[in-house]
Amino acid sequence: MSEYYRSKRTRGLFDPESAEPYRISRSGIDLFLQCPRCFYLDKRLGTARVPMMPFNLNSAVDELLKREFDINRATGTAHALMLTHGIDAVPFAHPQMDEWREARTAGARSLHEPTNILVTGGVDDIWINPRKKLHIVDYKATAKDTEVTLDAPWQIGYKRQVEVYQWLFRRLGFDVDEVAYFVYCNGRKNAPAFDFKLEFDVKVIQYTGDDAWVEPALTDIKKCLMSPELPEAADSCDWCAYRTAAAQHEV
Repeated sequence: MSEYYRSKRTRGLFDPESAEPYRISRSGIDLFLQCPRCFYLDKRLGTARVPMMPFNLNSAVDELLKREFDINRATGTAHALMLTHGIDAVPFAHPQMDEWREARTAGARSLHEPTNILVTGGVDDIWINPRKKLHIVDYKATAKDTEVTLDAPWQIGYKRQVEVYQWLFRRLGFDVDEVAYFVYCNGRKNAPAFDFKLEFDVKVIQYTGDDAWVEPALTDIKKCLMSPELPEAADSCDWCAYRTAAAQHEV
């Protein structure tokens, strides 16, 4: 068996008899919206999808962007990208900023009392405008020949990501602007040589979020978790389609 995957785990499972809040991350919410069956197999039965290998290059871009914006955060000044794109804001300085970024160990979190679900998420950045409203900011990295956009159907996950963060920070008592920003870094592949460096074109994309779907989704998630029955797979779920196809050849 691969050292990277365990077919059955016992920690972090939902117990319908427990009165303790159940922690679900932003990515867990997105998993439910992708496929309730995959979600149930993971959170209730302990069999998760095979994990993807980590995108270490993307993580490096994230870390460097955070360091760069932190320079402006410390001085209360606008970053050059903000000025270039006409964004009237500065990086938000707050004592919990580092905590909010740590999705695995801390992150921003809020208990949704009707479902007893503790929603957590690690935000990349937050900017604040002169009206003292916060903008949720997410960093993305890719390498493609075409202009980066948010138009692909699969990028609904990106949009839901910032909308969960908007919901979280409103729950934490902050005045959150509906406008979020994606700092999108696109690696250039047309350079004449590598020269031991990778250069990026960086674009800031504005997105108007709507978090109205979050609470109904949490209600549906709790109903799913409480059910003793395995839910139906989503029609568009490649994971479930593969399991079904493979099972036809197994005895």
